[in-house]
Amino acid sequence: MTKDHLLSSYDFPYPEELLAMEPSAVRDDCRLLVFERATDKISHARFRDLGDYLKPGDCVVLNETKVLSCRLIGKKASGGKAELLLVREINPGLWAALGSGFKKGQTLHFPAGLTAEVEGLSPDGEYLLRFNQEDILGYMRREGFPPLPPYILKKRKNKNGANVNDSKDGSSYQTVYAEHAGSIAAPTAGLHFTPELLSQLEKAGIVICRLTLHVGRGTFKPIEGPDIRSHQMLPEYFHIDRENLSKIRDAQKRGGRIVAVGTTATRTLETLAMQRVISVSSDHAQDVSEVSGLADLFIYPGYEFRAVSALITNFHLPESTPLILASAIAGREKLLSLYQEAFLLRYRLFSYGDAMLIL
Repeated sequence: MTKDHLLSSYDFPYPEELLAMEPSAVRDDCRLLVFERATDKISHARFRDLGDYLKPGDCVVLNETKVLSCRLIGKKASGGKAELLLVREINPGLWAALGSGFKKGQTLHFPAGLTAEVEGLSPDGEYLLRFNQEDILGYMRREGFPPLPPYILKKRKNKNGANVNDSKDGSSYQTVYAEHAGSIAAPTAGLHFTPELLSQLEKAGIVICRLTLHVGRGTFKPIEGPDIRSHQMLPEYFHIDRENLSKIRDAQKRGGRIVAVGTTATRTLETLAMQRVISVSSDHAQDVSEVSGLADLFIYPGYEFRAVSALITNFHLPESTPLILASAIAGREKLLSLYQEAFLLRYRLFSYGDAMLIL
């Protein structure tokens, strides 16, 4: 087992004061660390300068999933707080959820008359909840809260221990191009784009492509054990239509770079390449109108990229699968050295933080 395969090789301390509790006031005004692999050059810019590092014919691939307001806050029958993160619908009215301290047979009470009975645990350790109504997606839109990362919620707790919810999170924890609801977390690399920046890129001859991967537990499931190669990603649903498949294929044939916005777009593109849907290395790519499926690809150093040429990403938590994927593109030691430089230059970290472009 090499250091690249050792989970502890992806652990590092970071300055907690650099944790971003809210996004930049203007999305594309955040900072951008640019690393060019071919020359080992490092640059520092603003995200709005992204076009300066791309070329006409490059294809920027966005994940247009929309985040569900899937965090529910209610009470137990005893009066104690009940907080849930709904992660997937099993049947109408039956959901799997993350939480703590619940018992089988317990009834949970939420605003507007919603109740849920705890039916037990799923094989993956999720709570199984039977609600008293079926349209839980509609209830989320009316009464739910954005599923902000735990470290943000923890920092935002008021003196009474209650989570402080910011009404701005409903829009700021969502990309401006979000279209298809289904994620339990934002594809955070995309939070920095504005409609104006996207228009500017297109006018410069850069192709904008869209696909969907619904971010689920697979992205955040902790790696257990010392050897990362034993980790199994939980599957997450993806979809891409014929128009966007054609854009990617055409860009590849012209020699344009495929620039993935985030690790979710990267895993989707690489899954499509493994299925020979967007491969141009031969004349045998499948001619299909659209593709839907489940992505469970775990990318770590040593992986040979078949589709993605460059990555736009945020700074990620230690020992996380997104960090390991970014290491597969940049190289583990190089990426961690870039993180150290970012710490020294006071880059803002994680979901609401600054961005990195790996070329």
